Amino acid sequence: MSGFSDTINRIPKGVKNIIFINILFFIATLINEQSMITKFALYPIGSPLFRSYQFITHMFMHGGFAHILFNMYTLYLFGCVLESIWGTKKFIIYYLVTGLGAAACHLFVSYLTMTSPRDFFIPTVGASGAVYGLLLAYGMLFPNNRLTLIFPIPINIKAKWLVIIFGGLELLFGILLINGQIAHFAHLGGMLFGLILILIWKKNNRIYTEY
Repeated sequence: MSGFSDTINRIPKGVKNIIFINILFFIATLINEQSMITKFALYPIGSPLFRSYQFITHMFMHGGFAHILFNMYTLYLFGCVLESIWGTKKFIIYYLVTGLGAAACHLFVSYLTMTSPRDFFIPTVGASGAVYGLLLAYGMLFPNNRLTLIFPIPINIKAKWLVIIFGGLELLFGILLINGQIAHFAHLGGMLFGLILILIWKKNNRIYTEY
């Protein structure tokens, strides 16, 4: 137990709180899925179910155990490093900006590709847009750090190439599977808004620690 407690205590405050909120939302969804999805998932603008606060709340919702496990593990993996560099305030700002940017891109593409009134009742959930933003940031700050990709085959690869590969795959899948169940353009939106924010910070010499 002490080892587990030490591990938890080493997680930076911002990452820890985001993971905790996600877990709370996930438990609440297991208890009452229909109510949680209706209220807190993100619906297209113009839908009778749309609420402005859903831009934030959908980032803490997930569609299943595998979904939340992957996102929270990736958040932990990259978020701890980035928060240690940026500080908690800057990290949370980045996380929210990329998540909101991902939602905006997804809704825009969804609006352009709607084919039926039923599309207004399709909910979107997940932190993946912000998580892809974290991947982009790690790749920009540590381009030559090597990461081990386990799936689909074990491979050791530099962070910059991993970002390029993931970004390319998301663009490809987004075009080929435009009406699929995975919001590929939300992932790209998270990376795009992360890139813009990091370039702004670089221009103003504010890319590193601000506690």
